[in-house]
Amino acid sequence: MSYDALGAILFLLFVLLLAAGVPLAVTLGLAGTAVVAFADLGLSTVPLNVYNSISKYPLLAIPMFVLAGIIFERAGIAGSMVRFAAAIVGPRRGGLAATAIIVAMILGGISGSGPAASSAVGAVMIPQMLKAGYPRGFAASVVAAGGSTDILIPPSIAFVIYSMLVPAASVPALFAAGMVPGLLAGIALIFGSIWLARRHGVGNEAEGLRPPFWKSLREAIWALMAPVIILGSLRTGVVTPTEAAVLAVFYGFVIGVFVYRTLTPRVIYEVLVEACEISAVILTILALASVFAVASNALGTFEHLAQALVSSVSSEIAMLLALNAIMLVAGMFIDGISIFFVFLPLFIPIMQHFKWDPVWFGVLMTLNIAVGQFHPPVGLNLVVTCKFAGTSMESTTYWAFMLVLAMASVLLLCTFWPPVVMWLPRLLGY
Repeated sequence: MSYDALGAILFLLFVLLLAAGVPLAVTLGLAGTAVVAFADLGLSTVPLNVYNSISKYPLLAIPMFVLAGIIFERAGIAGSMVRFAAAIVGPRRGGLAATAIIVAMILGGISGSGPAASSAVGAVMIPQMLKAGYPRGFAASVVAAGGSTDILIPPSIAFVIYSMLVPAASVPALFAAGMVPGLLAGIALIFGSIWLARRHGVGNEAEGLRPPFWKSLREAIWALMAPVIILGSLRTGVVTPTEAAVLAVFYGFVIGVFVYRTLTPRVIYEVLVEACEISAVILTILALASVFAVASNALGTFEHLAQALVSSVSSEIAMLLALNAIMLVAGMFIDGISIFFVFLPLFIPIMQHFKWDPVWFGVLMTLNIAVGQFHPPVGLNLVVTCKFAGTSMESTTYWAFMLVLAMASVLLLCTFWPPVVMWLPRLLGY
């Protein structure tokens, strides 16, 4: 059987298994193993590749950042940051929406996980927003959109995974490159949510009182110091990205146990169990995706697809728009981590053909993934926030789509003006 026929079988199996509702990790592993067997590539290489794909030192950062995010969520730190953000924004229509996004952005400098931030902020902010008269769909959409910035604002689990798949892009360079787009995305969402609140006349928090600024700052100072310590230690070279993840866990543990006194032995046990479950899911996808990658690389499937795409779309601008469209549509149905494993083997040859900077392209991919996290019908952040709001995914469609447009403006800016992304890493010497 020819390699082209085997490549067709690989993708046919992938699509059929996904359509049958098989989990993505299992789909990637089964499709890859079947083709390895058909092509006689050596079944003994399958367990070896599974082990090698996750036995890498940089990947230790993933469970550590996951654990840090859950620790800060359970420690009740989000509540102190909400009061501080409310003291800055003040009582005005749309103020609670802006507060939710600001808090989510700050949490992005701690956990690097969109669903974790959406859960932490949603638990505190969504009840307040509902009490203030916001529609349930609006509240869920705003918190989910704010949480999406967390994979852009360092530290970011998505950037760690991208760096592993594209070694030419270092983690510190990606962290620096994601900072400005992450801040711009947050600002765009803040203005978008305030405009929506005023246009539709939702929310009555203008009648509320502004929390005292200095008191709120004192309560939130420990939480605000977390991203400063983590990113500052990275920039000065005191720790590596993996060690920074461990530092984040240690700092969160100390704050939760000795300052806020919310991390009891029982809570710590629950935190560890939840972190293990989430980390296991991520690493299982990573491990079984390696089998799919081995099969596709041996057959040259993605290289052929990339050549076909390049030959049919010769314009660089058209190619960028096409890739953005592919990732935005994929983000509506596939979680962010899976998008890296499914599409990067196809995108890397295209990136090399047009000589795009791998750091810049990594930020573009992550921006698209961020949009997909709160884009119906399967936005992962929306799944989390809809549970807190007690509403259906359908009720968020209009609100989420309008916020997607706000964030898409930042995506287009970063796509066609690369200095927005590359200015900071070049300034820092990466």
